This record gives sequence, structure tokens and C-alpha cells, in this order.
Amino acid sequence: MRAIYPDFIWRMSSDEKAIYLTFDDGPIPEITEFVLEELAKYKAKATFFCIGGNIEKHPDIFQQIVNQGHSIGNHTFNHLRGWNTEDEVYIENFWKCEKEIYQQIPNLKSEIRNPLFRPPYGRIKRNQYQEIIKSHEIIMWDVLSGDYDQSISQERVLNKSIQHTESGSIVLFHDSIKASKNMLFALPRYLEYFSEKGYSFKTL
Repeated sequence: MRAIYPDFIWRMSSDEKAIYLTFDDGPIPEITEFVLEELAKYKAKATFFCIGGNIEKHPDIFQQIVNQGHSIGNHTFNHLRGWNTEDEVYIENFWKCEKEIYQQIPNLKSEIRNPLFRPPYGRIKRNQYQEIIKSHEIIMWDVLSGDYDQSISQERVLNKSIQHTESGSIVLFHDSIKASKNMLFALPRYLEYFSEKGYSFKTL
């Protein structure tokens, strides 16, 4: 995948002991709020790739993310799978999410130098990303926690995430209902493990 999409960002510099946590699919009541509470315990910052429809439903939680100093990314308005969506529909949905973000936080644009986008499911067609990359950095990941996979145990999610994380890793969790069981278990222990090892957690 990295060879196919060399213009995407898969990981950050490993010059310092920093990890780049990302959360997809929120904001969701209780679940996103739990994530924010855990991050605050470790003075950790993260990047939230938000679904526009969820921002529209839960603007107060979206505001909490911004107010606590985390970064925001576009994740389309309806969590579209790029490979199965017509290009025009996909781009319209992307911009609909973008409009929702800045409608909620009018001054957010000036605070983010490089607007961010992550394609849902990591699936996007060439014509789609060639349009989006004109205005946004496209962020992928090098550590997939697998928290959304209900067929694997909470312990496996945690252990796999720890095992594959290195300095500069972009780590993907989900603040979603589907992933909540595994994420609620793994995230606090993940934060504790790497904090004790002297890592910091930064925004993209």
C-alpha cells in the first residue's frame, strides 16, 4: 500500500520518542469523552478523524476535542468507502464534512496549518485522492490496533499495538461503538505503558 500511495503520510520522524495517536469515526457520546479523559491523564495529545454526521449530531463533544488542544481531521460526512463510491459523490461528501467542521469551529482553519484527511477503511481511488491532496495531507498509519475487530481479544489488541509501535508511529484506534469494548480496555494500558517508557504523544 505504501508503494502504491507514496504521497500519503504513513509515519512521522523517529528522531524523538514521540507517538502519534489517531482516533477514527467519532465524536460519540461517552466513548469519545472516555478517550479525552484518558488522554488528559497523561497530558497526551492526539488527532481525531471525525465523521461529519457525528459532528453534526454531537457538536458539544466535538468542541471538547478542540478545546483540549487535539487536532481534527476530515473522515468524510458519511464514512464512505472510496472504492465503492463514484468520484463526484465521494468528493462532495468530503467537502460536506469539511463544511461541517468549520461551521462548528469558525476559527479552526487558522489554527491548522495543514488540513488533514483520512479515507474511511483506508480505501480511496486515484481520482479521489488526487483531488483531495490539493488541499489536505492524507494521513494513513503504520500501527492498526484492530480494536474494531470483535473476533480478537482485548489483550491481543493491546499486545499487538504495543509490539508494533516505534518512535514516530501513527497509531490508529477508533472512538466508535463497534470498537468500544476493545478500545476501552487497550487505550489506558497503552498510554500507561509508553508513558512509563518516556514517550510523548503528539498531534499530527
